Parts: sequence; structure tokens; C-alpha cells
Amino acid sequence: MVVGTSCSGKTTLARRVADALGAPHVELDALHWGPDWTERPVDEFRDAVRERVEGDRWVVDGNYAMVRDLVLPRATDAIWLNYAFPIVFSRALSRTSWRAMTGHRIYSGNRETFRRAFLSGDSILAWVIRTHGRYAVSYREFFESGPGAGVRLTELRRPRDADDLLERLCGRGRVNAAPDSSV
Repeated sequence: MVVGTSCSGKTTLARRVADALGAPHVELDALHWGPDWTERPVDEFRDAVRERVEGDRWVVDGNYAMVRDLVLPRATDAIWLNYAFPIVFSRALSRTSWRAMTGHRIYSGNRETFRRAFLSGDSILAWVIRTHGRYAVSYREFFESGPGAGVRLTELRRPRDADDLLERLCGRGRVNAAPDSSV
């Protein structure tokens, strides 16, 4: 399982790890969000996640507490992208700006519009500002003394750590994402 604050690079890293391991990649955001940014009903979301983690091998990325009870007991390892706020916010700003300018579609055909990205209290940028510090504290507790304490943890503190991890897994080079990837 790959976790971390929004825009830390979970999906990009999870895709690369899944590829290196020859395992399916499960993107929780893609399962959670329906068309027009509607949240899928909880039961439907949980069923979709349950179905995907039934196999012996998979790499899941996302921070959804409502499905953690399905993922965590089957996870052997966790990768926590615990990057500093300036790194995460610059990634959020870059990715969101690119998507808003190009109209790039993401899961379920959704788009990040300029209005939604920069003028809404529900924007991903506002979300990153509100939650970055909270996630850092809650994941520390989760992995040190909470339910995640039994999972083998790899904490990555900077993007170079992710590159090093991938090099160890498969001898591949850098994981820097293209502008249209989910970082």
C-alpha cells in the first residue's frame, strides 16, 4: 500500500512499483470518484476495493480510511510518502495548473477546471494546505502504534528516496512524473 498526502506522488510511484513487481495497480481515487466528481456510494466503493485486493499481489494507492480495513490486513508492506509541504504543494500547483489549462481528463472523465482548482474552497490546492500537516501526524501514529504497526514500512522523505527504492526493485531510473500523471 502506498500512502501519503494528496499530490505527494502516490499514484505515480504505485504504478511504477506495480510494474516492477508484475502486480496489478489499484488506484483508490479512480474507484472512489464517479462522473462529475460524485463520490461513489460507500458500499459500492468497498465492494470494488474488496474485489481488487482479493488476489495475492497488488499495489494500492490512496488514503481512504473507509477501506483501510480491507487493504491493511492483506498488505505486506507500506510505502509512506512523507514529503515536506513545499515539495507537495509545488507538485499540486504544477499538476493542477497543467490539468486546468489543458482540460486533461482523469478518472471517470472528470476534469480539473480553473474555477474548481483556484477559486473553490474545495480545490485540491486548498485540500493540500488543510491536510498536509494532519496527515503527517496521523500517519506517524498509524504506523508507530496504530493498526499499521504490523506492516513493514518504508518511509520516503524526499523524491530521491522514491527513485532509490525503484532502482532497488528493478534497476530502473528516475520516477519523475510527466505533467499529466497523478503526482
